[in-house]
Amino acid sequence: MPTIRKVLVANRGEIAIRVMRTCKELGIQTVAVYSEADRSALHVRTADQAYCVGPAPSRESYLVQERIIEAAKKSGADAIHPGYGFLSENASFVRACEAAGLVFIGPPASAMDAMGEKTRARQNMIKAGVPVVPGTAEPIATIEEARAYSEKIGVPVMLKAAGGGGGKGMRKVERMEDFDSAWRSAKSEAMNAFGNDAVYIEKFLEKPHHVEIQVFGDTHGNVVHLNERECSAQRRHQKVVEETPSPILTPEMRAAMGEVAVKAARAVNYVGAGTIEFLVDAKRNFYFLEMNTRLQVEHPVTEWVTGLDLVAWQIRVARGEQLPFTKGVPPNGHSIEVRIYAEDPATNFMPSPGKLQYIRVPGGPNVRDDSGVYAGYTVPSFYDPMISKLSVWAPTRPEAIARMKRALSEYVVKGITTNIRYLQAVMDHPEFVGGDYDTGFLGRAHTELLGKHDPALDEVAVMASVVHAFERDQKKKKTLTQKAAGTAGGTSPWRLNGRAAALRRR
Repeated sequence: MPTIRKVLVANRGEIAIRVMRTCKELGIQTVAVYSEADRSALHVRTADQAYCVGPAPSRESYLVQERIIEAAKKSGADAIHPGYGFLSENASFVRACEAAGLVFIGPPASAMDAMGEKTRARQNMIKAGVPVVPGTAEPIATIEEARAYSEKIGVPVMLKAAGGGGGKGMRKVERMEDFDSAWRSAKSEAMNAFGNDAVYIEKFLEKPHHVEIQVFGDTHGNVVHLNERECSAQRRHQKVVEETPSPILTPEMRAAMGEVAVKAARAVNYVGAGTIEFLVDAKRNFYFLEMNTRLQVEHPVTEWVTGLDLVAWQIRVARGEQLPFTKGVPPNGHSIEVRIYAEDPATNFMPSPGKLQYIRVPGGPNVRDDSGVYAGYTVPSFYDPMISKLSVWAPTRPEAIARMKRALSEYVVKGITTNIRYLQAVMDHPEFVGGDYDTGFLGRAHTELLGKHDPALDEVAVMASVVHAFERDQKKKKTLTQKAAGTAGGTSPWRLNGRAAALRRR
């Protein structure tokens, strides 16, 4: 069995801290990597050792494989945990780790080759008899081919990054006149997020649910599913709220989707934590969407209802241990997670980087906050603006919603704008409370979730801006006048006063 005494976490923010916490509980030392923008980040302070891997842009730091491996070697790490995003689904990075004698805490490169690249995953699932959403089987090389294919199957269509997930490099096209700009945006975002600008096309299903199945495999041939997560509360294809169990799944659907998910994972000899994502249509037919060959952002809700530490089991499986739960773990109770973002919902969710002056995190029974920030920390503008994940558990869904509402009411952040009030509105919305919400829910309810618009508030805001600008200009004018008086003719006011006194004495 491989020895793992020290783990380098090739990530940043809350996921890096979350992995480090489990490592410390297992008696494993931790190593952080950071960009120049993250020098004062909490994950750097949490680790036993830390190494700078480059400038702020992720393409020059967190995505540079050679620098990550060099840091692992310098630190004496035995293994690398990739977290999610960045290099977590990069097969060449897995091979580079193995070549350097490092244990990669995740699936083998062969599984990533088969499933990490989305179009190849679709091909493999079709061969395995798994139903897939209609679309292209390969990335499309040119915009002309992409436009022709979209016209053939008819809009709306989804443009999707082939090299990664998480809502990055994804654009919905409802009108062909918008196709070219959507294509360019999708490719640019995909390149920035994954270092791969390949894009493929899927037919957009109207009002689908996004339901995913957590799978886990070991090196002894065991593959199980650990139930589902409902991820339909999305904004710009980025999940905002996740919960388990899904309010729309029956026990029979859970069993059927779980069986397909295990079949998909077995088809590629999967090892470790992974997620099979499905779209479920209005008639409750489900289609394979993609596989995320990594730990998911929303894994805490699965941990709540199963009682398992998924990161601990990632490490144990990487050591060669066998899963003890070879038939899965039935869900117990209900869990909800929300993502706290440094962004302003009132300004089209513009990121709100800046100095976090004060933070009060909620507590109490069955409340968990996975965070990567602290009071005095400056949220950088270079990365995803998520600052924490708040999750709760309760025996029933209504109780879980009530607990989440209470927890959100306790969450206080000052210095930057967050989406906390927006999330409170989601918890109160009848469509969410009812449980049968689809991926278009947040878009449809956007105005309601922001609250009623009061034109009088616009007038107050304008007046406040004018007053602020006037006071700023007056202060600036006063400062300039003082400077001018103090430096006139190169003589300070102190010296001028001294000369005046001397003249009076004459």
